[in-house]
Amino acid sequence: MKQILVIEDDRDLSRGLCMALQEQEVRVIPAFDLKSAKEILKTDGIDLLLLDINLPDGNGLEFLEQIRKKSEIPVILLTANDTEIDVVMGLENGADDYITKPFSLAILRARVGAQLRRKKGFDSHIVYIDLFSFDFEKMEFRKGNRLIELSKTEQKLLRLFIENQNVTLTRDFLVDRIWTDGAEYVDENALSVVVKRLRDKLDAGGYIKTVYGLGYIWKNEKT
Repeated sequence: MKQILVIEDDRDLSRGLCMALQEQEVRVIPAFDLKSAKEILKTDGIDLLLLDINLPDGNGLEFLEQIRKKSEIPVILLTANDTEIDVVMGLENGADDYITKPFSLAILRARVGAQLRRKKGFDSHIVYIDLFSFDFEKMEFRKGNRLIELSKTEQKLLRLFIENQNVTLTRDFLVDRIWTDGAEYVDENALSVVVKRLRDKLDAGGYIKTVYGLGYIWKNEKT
């Protein structure tokens, strides 16, 4: 059974969200503040988080930043703030999706379903690409029959590439998502070094390509 945690202080809205998302194989758990949400996350296996930005005991974006330091759980932000800066801050802090109030419950259900399917795919299947096989759960990475040892940083980078195949990832995005230890400064060459190490270890020069002036991309077609 999948479990969704809804962190929303508006009790009427929370009740409506829980009713809309409750299904036979889905359990929806409400939390009305960050304190109770943190306790639930400690004990229950949550598969998806719906997070309001404005909460009575804290800021949802700051809470999201804390979550991303130790978890890749899918997070959809719920907020009345629809300015561009709020959207950008939410996505840069690690949100997987962003929905502004008021919103269609049908659209919300569709987006929740998409995030749960995406998580299931990475939790339960090995990713196969040509000669590569990547098992992020067991941390086993192969090209053909060759087992490849990757550092934690290289694993983070690889997962970002595989989750965003054929999409250009900017240097700033990669740095923000890989170095989540709160460091104020990361040497500008650090990312280049990690990308080169990953290319060399996987022998993936035909896949991991530099997009000059922007960042990098994992191209499935070796062209």
